[in-house]
Amino acid sequence: MKLISSFSLGFFLLSLCAASQAQKAEKNLPYAMPTQQIKMTASKLATEQDRIPLSRQEAEQIALKNNPGIHIRQLLAKMQHERVRERRADILPELSGNMTGVEAMTGTRLSSGSLTASTLAEHAGMGLQASQRIYDFGRTQNLIASEKLLERSRDSDLEATRQDILLAVNQVFYAALEAQASVGVARQTILARQALVDQVKALTAAKLRSELDLSFAEVNLSQAQLLQLRMQNNFDAAMASLDAVLGIDHHIRYSLQDDPGADPILPDSLDELMKEAIANRPDLQSLEWQRQSDLRASKAAKEKLLPTISAVGAVGYTPTGASSYFAQDHYGAVGGNLSIPIFNGFRYSAESSAAHMQVRVDDERKRAKIEQIARDVKESWLSARTDLERVHVTQAMLTQTNTALDLAKTRYNLGLSSIVELSQAQLQQTEAAIGNANALSQYRLDLATIRYQIGGAF
Repeated sequence: MKLISSFSLGFFLLSLCAASQAQKAEKNLPYAMPTQQIKMTASKLATEQDRIPLSRQEAEQIALKNNPGIHIRQLLAKMQHERVRERRADILPELSGNMTGVEAMTGTRLSSGSLTASTLAEHAGMGLQASQRIYDFGRTQNLIASEKLLERSRDSDLEATRQDILLAVNQVFYAALEAQASVGVARQTILARQALVDQVKALTAAKLRSELDLSFAEVNLSQAQLLQLRMQNNFDAAMASLDAVLGIDHHIRYSLQDDPGADPILPDSLDELMKEAIANRPDLQSLEWQRQSDLRASKAAKEKLLPTISAVGAVGYTPTGASSYFAQDHYGAVGGNLSIPIFNGFRYSAESSAAHMQVRVDDERKRAKIEQIARDVKESWLSARTDLERVHVTQAMLTQTNTALDLAKTRYNLGLSSIVELSQAQLQQTEAAIGNANALSQYRLDLATIRYQIGGAF
């Protein structure tokens, strides 16, 4: 009886000594992360230290600076600004200068190829001609206003593209952040299971555990290594996508930094989000500016059927010329012109009708966009609410699996359970840790999507 008690005590002490290394390694798992005895080579540690820290806000700034989509929209907005200047030129005077020299048989006329009433005369002269549109019933002003409104539409398109890029950055960043966290879970899982293998090896060598236990422990270690390979591949793919959305044509090794502070609170009122979206969405604003631009263009098309009044003038100097035709060495004239469209094959009426139909198309596009925004805001809000509940559930599950793993380890060290029970507890804890990282990342992405849907922050 004494021998059995001594053997039991020795077995218990040996188990505790062998388990101490495993417990140290397990301190850095999601439920207790290890800080020492991390089995990484010196080169791998140097590689980790060489990574450049990158926060979400920094990623957004880099993308807004480098992404070609932003540059394209900026150029289109500048092009439209020049078109406004081009259209405004119609209300400004037009001034041109001429210099003419003619060598001819004085008094002759053209008689071949055309009919003309002018008389050719040998002379040399120079002068200025000016023309000014005086009144066209508001057509030119409506065309200028149409181009200005179109310029505002292009500015809204630029802001919409900016929001699109920010959403894309958030999507890729949170996916990469989740993958990075999963890689960390996989690495720490390997450390914990390697410590367990070492523990079981020591117990097996002491004839306190069977070879079956060692085989189970080694299989679990191999599974953790496969998990790390899969998570590392996901992380590398996510970082490649991040490089693309940042507008970087070469790979940079980043260490992604989590958002500091608490996450924003999910708004309770869906109606308020709807109102903000309708008021702030830049793509909806772009459609409204486009509609107003087409409305002014439609008015201008109708006014094309009305008369146009303009003034013309000319002044010049003719130092050389036949005295019979050029009694003075200078000239000047001013006049007015009234242009009345009478018939041009119904072109103007067709243009007016097409412009009016374009306004109706804009109305339908705006209505469709409002319906789409309402649906997207509701879906994003529902998804965020569900993922917030997932975060709470996965956090509770992680706490439960941590407790279950601690109990399973204690029971195994005391010889009260098999390694199968411990392996199952380890697997459940790893899955819970990865699931919690996924839920948290998805919830933050949902919040970013809501910010995008309402065209601002909450």
